[in-house]
Amino acid sequence: MNNEYTPEEQEFRNQVRQFLKEKLPEDIRRKCLIGMHLDKEDCERWQKILYQQGWAAVNWPKEYGGTGWTATQKNIFETECALAGAPEVTPFGMKMVAPVIFTFGNEEQKQRFLPDILASNVWWCQGYSEPNAGSDLASLKTTAQRDGDHYIVNGTKTWTTLAQYADWIFCLVRTGGPQEKNQTAISFLLIDMRTPGISLSPILTLDGYREVNEVHFDNVRVPVENRIGEEGKGWTYAKVLLTHERTNIARVAHSRCQLQRARELANATPDGDSTLMETPSFAQKFAEIEIELLALEYTELRTLDAIRTGQAPGPESSILKIKGTELAQSIDELHAEIAATGGLPYVPWQLDEDFEGAKVGSDSAINSWLRYFNNRKSSIYGGSNEIQKNIICKAVLGL
Repeated sequence: MNNEYTPEEQEFRNQVRQFLKEKLPEDIRRKCLIGMHLDKEDCERWQKILYQQGWAAVNWPKEYGGTGWTATQKNIFETECALAGAPEVTPFGMKMVAPVIFTFGNEEQKQRFLPDILASNVWWCQGYSEPNAGSDLASLKTTAQRDGDHYIVNGTKTWTTLAQYADWIFCLVRTGGPQEKNQTAISFLLIDMRTPGISLSPILTLDGYREVNEVHFDNVRVPVENRIGEEGKGWTYAKVLLTHERTNIARVAHSRCQLQRARELANATPDGDSTLMETPSFAQKFAEIEIELLALEYTELRTLDAIRTGQAPGPESSILKIKGTELAQSIDELHAEIAATGGLPYVPWQLDEDFEGAKVGSDSAINSWLRYFNNRKSSIYGGSNEIQKNIICKAVLGL
């Protein structure tokens, strides 16, 4: 693979850098670079800036408002955004349900949902996992019984990220009877979160934030017109969505940024008579991660090129998910090692601009250990890495 940019690609990179310099709000950039949590308004504000530029839907076909970029352009854009401190696009609408809608939805559904997703007017969340159905997703129990031109939905979804902000949820539900095979009894529904009968139970993560929720459905009436595709074909659509999700989970650009930041911090961290970066054991770990991340980036470029032509990622999405999450966790370990005991106290308010007290440790250390612990989940969500290995065995090796 030729890893040298063409003159056109160099010009594109300069264009992206200039856009980020002029349009990325400084308060959002600062929050991202020092690890502060973004609120919904921050995310929407940035996504609407991208929309105005025509750069919101990087992976959509051009006919639906996508950029039509090459794989290399997508890679340049994601990398420059990460390095500049721009937030990642919230994936549930733009990167997950939208590909299902423009691939399997009817024309009315495309016209109804895609414009608002593209403009970030509507916030989506994902209703897949349940209290007793995670990686074994086909065993889900949430039911949708047909009642005329509606479904009556009952059940519970869990680990639903940012559901407290969501306007809509896309759900896998069981529409078939108990005699049907699990996969053939599942349908894909789009549900308005304002519908009577929906309630939320917050789940606080280790850092004290409400990142995830349980979503409860109690006789929730959902119009049949909100079903994507055919009844009983939801498992097929879900697998396509999961390949997009797993590709996004790789987060190669984000990992490159985090690794570069780790290099800078390690070069500035004393270790005896030298720096931590000059310590052989640390330098070897760093080099191994850097080499594997470069190899993963080339795999991602091939996958992004397939998405550009409207295809769903294949089993390589499982490779991206496995290696991407493992490398991200390894980079988190580097940051935790650099922070050492300085990362143990969690004093997030010292990052506020009006904080007047004495700081505990460096700004870079504050979230290091919490990020390390919180991101242990990344090798589980989207289908655990063990499940991804089974997929590779069946789809690639034929075992």
